Amino acid sequence: MRAVLLALVLLAFVAGCGGGGGESSGDTTATTDTCEQVDAPAPRDAGNHTAPKAPLDAGKSYALVFETSCGSFTVALDLESAPHTAASLVALAEDGYFDDTIFHRVAPGFVIQGGDPTQTGAGGPGYSTVDKPPANATYPKGTFAMAKAETEPPGTSGSQFFVITGDGVTLPPDYAIVGEVTEGMDTIDRIDGLGVADGVPPSQPIVVDRETVETS
Repeated sequence: MRAVLLALVLLAFVAGCGGGGGESSGDTTATTDTCEQVDAPAPRDAGNHTAPKAPLDAGKSYALVFETSCGSFTVALDLESAPHTAASLVALAEDGYFDDTIFHRVAPGFVIQGGDPTQTGAGGPGYSTVDKPPANATYPKGTFAMAKAETEPPGTSGSQFFVITGDGVTLPPDYAIVGEVTEGMDTIDRIDGLGVADGVPPSQPIVVDRETVETS
């Protein structure tokens, strides 16, 4: 378990220079698991973005909808526990930051992780936010939280997110909890099923084609 945790916390966020573009191939073939066999999009610079200055409207509910090569899933954002990170993710999503990115880490029965346009596991938007979780924070299956480097304070976030895919996963209260998956856990399970082992690529590329924001 220690090795798995180190693999998570050692992810560093670096600022890219300028913007870039890369689109996934349109040549896809459906698999029996309903995941499409797709080519990974070309890596691109993470860019140098600016953190939003204003919080989200507390009178509204916000959700992130991920359309992936394995189906879609929806994350309801928790504006109370992670107001700064939620505002950041909404701003990045509306800017298309997460479109044509991959899940670069799939640790079966533990986490799936994405949010890095560089595809290296070290990319970020050029800034960070902090929403420190409570000391008694837990990370049940379906939790949507943020990865950080080991040297960063608890609750630090860039753009890399992870979803807990296993029951009984134990993590220290170091990772900002931004919400939970409310729809599409079958998609999460399909992505998890393509994992081979932590630290190696999944058995096929898993692409986030598009991420959108829903409000109500």
